[in-house]
Amino acid sequence: MAALTLPVLFICLATLFSLSLQSQEQEDTPITRFQQYLKINTAHPNPNYTTPISFLLSQANSIGLQSQILEFAPSKPVLLLTWPGSNPSLPSILFNSHLDSVPAEPSKWVNPPFSATRTSDGKIFARGAQDDKCIGMQYLEAIRNLKAKNVNLLRTVHISYVPDEEIGGFEGCALFVKSKEFKDLNLGFVLDEGQASTGDEFRVFYADRTPWGLIIKSTGAPGHGSKMYDNGAMENLMKSVEVIGRFRESQFDIVKAGEAANSEVISANPVYLKAGIPSSDGFVMNMQPSEAEAGFDLRLPPTADPDLIRKRIAEEWAPARRNMTFQIIEKGPIRDLMGHPLMTLTNASNPWWTVFNQAIEAAGGKLAKPEILASTTDARYIRQLGIPALGFSPMTNTPILLHDHNEFLKDTVYLRGIEVYEYVISSLASFDGESH
Repeated sequence: MAALTLPVLFICLATLFSLSLQSQEQEDTPITRFQQYLKINTAHPNPNYTTPISFLLSQANSIGLQSQILEFAPSKPVLLLTWPGSNPSLPSILFNSHLDSVPAEPSKWVNPPFSATRTSDGKIFARGAQDDKCIGMQYLEAIRNLKAKNVNLLRTVHISYVPDEEIGGFEGCALFVKSKEFKDLNLGFVLDEGQASTGDEFRVFYADRTPWGLIIKSTGAPGHGSKMYDNGAMENLMKSVEVIGRFRESQFDIVKAGEAANSEVISANPVYLKAGIPSSDGFVMNMQPSEAEAGFDLRLPPTADPDLIRKRIAEEWAPARRNMTFQIIEKGPIRDLMGHPLMTLTNASNPWWTVFNQAIEAAGGKLAKPEILASTTDARYIRQLGIPALGFSPMTNTPILLHDHNEFLKDTVYLRGIEVYEYVISSLASFDGESH
């Protein structure tokens, strides 16, 4: 028998998945469908991508969406769903989310992290409840409701589910945006994930910070521990740690003074130190090591000048005159293809912003002041192409628990988010103005 192609295999699995769900005697509601998605373990280091795509395909088929299974890296599928608009020549809208999640430590949770337990007060506990399986299902539920109301859209709407976002997206969204399939979408605007808000206003993000891994190495003369050394490996590394620490403190002072948000400054956090000569009971104490190394996690806002940071590292943090070398591991773009900062405008000059803001108001909500996300998302790969993209997850009055123990989302917040997306999807896809 001939081998099944990847798309055909997923379609077959989706059909079996749908039949399996139908055979289960349980209520089929937006909440139970959300719980079913949450129960699929997509945590690293070995995320299961086959099962969630099969489940999502079954949901897409039930509401008449077109589907494609794309693969740009082995075993890293991208699911693309489409609701065609009446004027496909207009730039389309994309709603993106990721399939994977970070690991969870079951012993630290009040309920198993992939049980999707719903408590009496409406909290649904699961890894991915906030980050970001909520929006992945809310997109579908909003479209389900719009179709039930016989809503017709002007622009085509796409939904993408991508792999590996939690480990950088290098074999997920980064490859997807370089593909012909992505180019053929003719995108005008994109919504990706955001974060919960502890207050009444929805948070919205117009940029991400870009992560850099900085490794500094120092060398010096080895010898007996009783001798005083000038420019020893440990001495030079400690000087660098002190200099970087003072820079970190200066950035933190700006945040503490209320002059900038945490996401608007450059953060530099030490993550490891490596030096010394191991012994059977620890380290040899009477020997001066000839090598020392330290690693730092840097986060650069789009307003930072990467060339100035490189110069600071070379001249102040790891100068060659102190027998030091450094390596910068750039984890994604910091400028778009035209050399501009990766930021989406949030004013009247961006018509998509105006339409989005009006949709939130029509839904009875209000947007908080637009922010730079302190971490990073796949939206950076989209902004790199010059396509306007915002980070948004409709969660208000909710503690921020992404990557935390006992991650949860209340059922009422989840259902409210579906309603918000109904307004957002219909407004964006009905926009008949010009975009730039």
